Amino acid sequence: MASEPTNNAPPADEVQAAAQDKDIALAPAASANGDEKVGITADGEAPTEEELQTLRRVPDKINWNIYTIAFIELCERFSYYGTTAVFTNFIQQPKPEYSSTGASYDINNGQAGALGLGQRTSFALTTFNSFWQYTMPLFGAYIADSYLGRFRTIGGALMIDILGHIILIIAALPPVILNPNGSLAAFALGIILMGVGTGGFKPNVNPLIVEQLDLERMVVKTLPTGERVIVDPAATASRVYHYFYLFINIGALLGQLSMVYCEHYVGFWLSFTLPTIMLSLCPLVMLWGRRRYKRVPPQGSVLGRASKLFLLANKGRWSINPVATWKNLHDGTFWDSVKPSKFTDETRPKWMDFNDAWVDEVRRGFNACAVFLWYPLFWLCYNQINNNLISQAATMKVGGVPNDVLTNLNPFALIIMIPLLDTVIYPTLRKLRINPTPLKRIAIGYYVAAAAMIWACVIQYYIYKTNECGHYANGVLADGTKVDCAPSPISMWAQSGSYILIAFSEIMASITSLEYAHSKAPANMRSMVQSVALFMNAISSAIGFALVSLADDPLLVWNYGVIAVLAVIGGTMFWLQFRHLDKEEDRLNMLPKGEVGNVVATAQWNEGDKDESKA
Repeated sequence: MASEPTNNAPPADEVQAAAQDKDIALAPAASANGDEKVGITADGEAPTEEELQTLRRVPDKINWNIYTIAFIELCERFSYYGTTAVFTNFIQQPKPEYSSTGASYDINNGQAGALGLGQRTSFALTTFNSFWQYTMPLFGAYIADSYLGRFRTIGGALMIDILGHIILIIAALPPVILNPNGSLAAFALGIILMGVGTGGFKPNVNPLIVEQLDLERMVVKTLPTGERVIVDPAATASRVYHYFYLFINIGALLGQLSMVYCEHYVGFWLSFTLPTIMLSLCPLVMLWGRRRYKRVPPQGSVLGRASKLFLLANKGRWSINPVATWKNLHDGTFWDSVKPSKFTDETRPKWMDFNDAWVDEVRRGFNACAVFLWYPLFWLCYNQINNNLISQAATMKVGGVPNDVLTNLNPFALIIMIPLLDTVIYPTLRKLRINPTPLKRIAIGYYVAAAAMIWACVIQYYIYKTNECGHYANGVLADGTKVDCAPSPISMWAQSGSYILIAFSEIMASITSLEYAHSKAPANMRSMVQSVALFMNAISSAIGFALVSLADDPLLVWNYGVIAVLAVIGGTMFWLQFRHLDKEEDRLNMLPKGEVGNVVATAQWNEGDKDESKA
């Protein structure tokens, strides 16, 4: 006998009306003989509002060819992090007198080096490298979206990147190191070409990997156990990006760990050669996958239309009175007022060849870009592991390992924590119906990054307290005199807390930024939104230039302390500004796809009268 509907079951017409508002296809309402319950959705159909609140969410299966793209990223990150891991010593430390390659041969009593330009120059050049590497994605994204498509852009970028690595090898050859000016010139050219290559690769490989997924909307599914769950594309993308980041850090760990030993025992030329060989595997895999990957053709840049739409939405909202301006910009009608349905054929601009749904997508894209605006303060913390923390380790007791080997704790911790979160922590939270939304995770990431800098600040304080040179532990006094300073008796492994905390903050903030950029961007703006997320690291590097005066003795305690405070401010302001979007997470993810060019737009000619006409 069919069970009767309960008293609290929503009426069929209300369920269907709610579904139509969100453009969700629901299961049919209850039949006359009661074969189905209202609100109980068939497998493969979109969930009802009630099911969104009550059913557990699970990720979809991951296609195997996604892992081959992740392997390409592993090789590329091996080459990048393996190379940059030795940049600080190559620039900062002088070449040992007995070495022609820069190798120290004796880690306990020697320090690998080449150019001997000091910590400030090292910090400035590595910061410029970071700035350049994360500025170029803006151009790489534009080329992919407008002209070449992601697949071809990645292929061309890899060839330029390989050329840059080859020039770095030349800069580190023993005859070239003997001429520091020539070596520095070749080194600078190499990192410029690397930046161009990275700029074409990074913003496009992230969308390419998720575009291989089939599921784009939430659907209901019944598991073999009988439990009804929601297969959520957001959860699937989250899993993909977590394992994508896992591959990144496997490559980073292998590259960094092996190259710092090559640097100390053989020379910098080998530390630049092996990453180049690994990078050369990437075009081969791309060639293999050219007919196996889903390749979305370039759809033309929508940046122009989106910019015009944004400017039109701003029209008439600005005032000399800042309070009035704020109210006008936040009255809830900013984007609704520029939907095509609000215009007639006579008043609609000629460039408005899209529908209302596309305006909602652009709104999502702008919201995503706005969310990233506080990220430079997070990346300030992360970037310390690429320069200042390496220099800090050189003033401590290294215990028979290179001073730059400890940076590998960061990817090592990520390799452990990512599977743990994906297989244990997140599934447990979902079973408890706790959904850690992206914005909550990002906010947590800021505070954890600040804790990592507080840890480094405390370590630096005790280095100054215990070192025989006091506040000049790097061996350069205030008047520029160089002195020999014995390392502080503190083991460099005391830095471990900073690296592990930074790793956890990356999972919360960095991985989630990839996930958020993909889920909130229109399909033909994904590379561009990804590039904006990456560009925040470039802005962070520019801020880092402003702090370069703190990046040396005797002000390093202030360096870490100031950065920790900035991260706390960034996390707090981030949550205060965007917490309202946290409540709209599901609605934003379920918006229908917009269309551009020769689309049908709903136009409201008269109050209560709606027609559909060609835009």
